[in-house]
Amino acid sequence: MAKLDPRLAPAYSIAQASHYLKIPAPTVRSWTFGRDYPRQSGKARFKPVIEMPVDAEHRLSFRNLIEAAALRALRTEHEFKLSAVREALDYAARELKVTDLLATRDLYMRPGELFLERYGQLVSLNRAGQLGIQAVLQGLLRRIQWDDRLAVRFFPPVASRPEAQPVMLDPNVSFGRPVLTRLGVSTAVIVDRINAGEDKAELSKDYGATDDELMDALAYERAA
Repeated sequence: MAKLDPRLAPAYSIAQASHYLKIPAPTVRSWTFGRDYPRQSGKARFKPVIEMPVDAEHRLSFRNLIEAAALRALRTEHEFKLSAVREALDYAARELKVTDLLATRDLYMRPGELFLERYGQLVSLNRAGQLGIQAVLQGLLRRIQWDDRLAVRFFPPVASRPEAQPVMLDPNVSFGRPVLTRLGVSTAVIVDRINAGEDKAELSKDYGATDDELMDALAYERAA
C-alpha cells in the first residue's frame, strides 16, 4: 500500500488546530463539521466547508490547516457567509475543475479570482471589498511555502515579530507540531521548560537558540 502523503494524514485535533492557528475552537468545528442554524420551520444545517480525512478521532490534516488559515484570512477582511463561500468554491470547481482551492496556490491565481468574483456576486460585495480580501490573501501567501501547487510549510504569525517567520508547521518535522523555524525545536517544549523554572541560558545552551527565538516561542504559545 502506498504511503499516505503526510500533508493529507489526520494529525491535529480541533483543539490543536485552534491553538496553532489562533482560531476559536467552535469556529474550527463549524468549518469542519458544519453547524445547525435556526429557521422558522425548525433547524437547518450548514455543511462543512473543509473536508477532513476519514479518521475515527476526527483529526484534521495539514492541508486542512491551510484551508482553515485561508478561511481565517477571508474572515479577517470580511465577515463572510459560510454558505456563500461553499457555493463560490463549488462554482470555481465546476468552471475550472479545482476541487481543493483553499489549500493550493490556485487560490492566489485565476481560480481564486473566479471564486472571489462569484462570492462577491452572492453577497453583493463591491470591487473594493474583493480587492481587500485579495490583499489579505496575498499576506497569507507569504506565510506558505509551496511544492508546486501544494503547501509544504506554514509560518503562523507571531505577535512579537509579525513580519518574521520564526515559527513553522511542517508535516515532515516534529509530526507537524509548531517548531522554531531555524532549529526545528518544539515551541511547546521550550515553554514547558521555562514554566518548569529553567532559565533562558540553559535553553540557549541546549538548543542553540537566540533570545529572540525563545521569546518568539513564548509569544506564539501564549497567544490567545
